[in-house]
Amino acid sequence: MPSVISISKLAKHYQVPEREAGLKAAAKGLFKRTYRNVKAVDGISFDIQPGEVVGFLGPNGAGKTTTLKMLSGLLHPTAGSVSVLGYEPAKRAHDYLRQITLVMGNRNQLSWDLPALDSFDLQRAVYGIPTDEFKRTRDEFIEILDVKDLVKKPVRNLSLGERMKMEIIGALLHKPKILFLDEPTLGLDVTMQKRIRTFIAEYNKRYGATVLLTSHYMADVEALCKRVIVIHHGQLLFDGDLAALVEKFSAFKTVGFNIDDPTQDFSSYGDVVSVDGSRVVMRVPKAKTSAVTSSLLNDLAVDDLTVEATPIEDVIESVFSVKKEAME
Repeated sequence: MPSVISISKLAKHYQVPEREAGLKAAAKGLFKRTYRNVKAVDGISFDIQPGEVVGFLGPNGAGKTTTLKMLSGLLHPTAGSVSVLGYEPAKRAHDYLRQITLVMGNRNQLSWDLPALDSFDLQRAVYGIPTDEFKRTRDEFIEILDVKDLVKKPVRNLSLGERMKMEIIGALLHKPKILFLDEPTLGLDVTMQKRIRTFIAEYNKRYGATVLLTSHYMADVEALCKRVIVIHHGQLLFDGDLAALVEKFSAFKTVGFNIDDPTQDFSSYGDVVSVDGSRVVMRVPKAKTSAVTSSLLNDLAVDDLTVEATPIEDVIESVFSVKKEAME
């Protein structure tokens, strides 16, 4: 099956002016500027198949948003090639733009002083959506996101979560085949995050859309994405199953047990993370987990012993801590 998104050695570099502080340096900069080459994206390659929901992860400044902007045609690459649905995004062909959408959690696309319904109607006109189809799709999305009582209010009177629901509806009214979602749940409470995740999963299921999702909330990634792509310092660090990411970058497992005397010294078994009543939680090197659990059961009168993988948040933190020199 041919890829719907194909990237090969994609790069985006910027020439950023810089100078020292002070009046003298400012005056000097008027005549002779110095520049620093910033490699926002530095030669990444990957392919995405139709219908995939892929998590696109990386710390702040890793190059995620820059990559999404190149995929949607807002930025021209410095080097490399990119193909989405067989189109070169930078050419911004009308047929291409009709099949994609870009949702950014920190950007507003709806008219601030108008009800969302008016902005939805503007989207209908922009994309030339037949009226009957538009109303059917609009009403379907309104029902799924449960915003029937909100669409007649001016957007400025909506809460952040309510506004984000409207932004997503407006961005999907033309039923795009490719969704580029950049932090769609940014700043939302747990309930709103879950509702939007459910909507994205339902849209993917109904229309077979391909989704490339960036998020700092690991709950979004765990709920929606079987595959994750991790970039760091503008370079590809990992591409594979979420479970494989945990296996590759998690050096420890968590061992928990109950014991009558939780104050005794357990340092010979591992690092104690927490003690809550009779419950002791330890961090144990992954390679020694079997030996440690056997020793605990043989040496101590422990109850309810559990072994768990490292929480995904901790794994991601360890991934993001990889230094550029180590990657190279």
